[in-house]
Amino acid sequence: MFRKGFGLVAFSCAWLAAAAASDVANAGTLAPHRAVYDLELKNASERSGITGMYGRMVYEFIGSACEGYTVSFRFVTQVDTGEEVRLTDQQTTTFEDMRTGSFRFLTRSFTDEKLDKEVRGSAHEETSGVKVELTVPDKREVALAASRFPTEHMLEVIERAKRGETFFESRIFDGSDSGDKTLITSTFVGKAREPAPDDADAGNAGKLAGESYWPVTISYFNDGATGDAVPIYRMSFKLYDNGVTRDLTMDYGDFVLTGKLAELEVFKAEDCK
Repeated sequence: MFRKGFGLVAFSCAWLAAAAASDVANAGTLAPHRAVYDLELKNASERSGITGMYGRMVYEFIGSACEGYTVSFRFVTQVDTGEEVRLTDQQTTTFEDMRTGSFRFLTRSFTDEKLDKEVRGSAHEETSGVKVELTVPDKREVALAASRFPTEHMLEVIERAKRGETFFESRIFDGSDSGDKTLITSTFVGKAREPAPDDADAGNAGKLAGESYWPVTISYFNDGATGDAVPIYRMSFKLYDNGVTRDLTMDYGDFVLTGKLAELEVFKAEDCK
């Protein structure tokens, strides 16, 4: 989830090939699914100018290791500033093929149903790093350092969690913002836990309701940040070993949102032929 470094600055061709093969082999653990989350404002600073905020997020993950993965993501919120109420709507669609090291992305952002911004492009892994080709809002090419794409990064989190690793750092490219930069991620994975009786949204996880999960926190930093850099964004969630998440906390610095799992539909996974 889902959109997406220190010690991953450079890759050899052999390492890239081995990692891609490993990821495709393990990708069968990811469950195609559609998850709906109810969003609510947890807290906001005076500087944020936000007095109230709520909304809904819909995340759909489909595909397979042999066909590639498509993610459709919609994030709708109603924001109350005390003086006006605005409706924001972000819609993102991505396609990731780990076999070919390719990634396509499209993001549209609306305010009160009027288009504010559109970013469209593609990225490809090369021996020197990642090459990004943007087509909207303007045509240009950008050369970036070697990075993981979002599904690759999710697989990395799950595999490291299974090995009992609690902390690691990565560089990722997810096409966010203007689609022309990478992000540095710092990931903390806690020990696997069983759901508590009062776990708010566990009951909406279907067959996963009683399964163990890992508490995960991922902090995102601008590439090139040094010293005691402050993350531009931090997300915490409960992660199952098939990639489904629930009980989200999204920290944007000036305000924090929670996302409780309201609906979950798990689709039948397709076998690679």
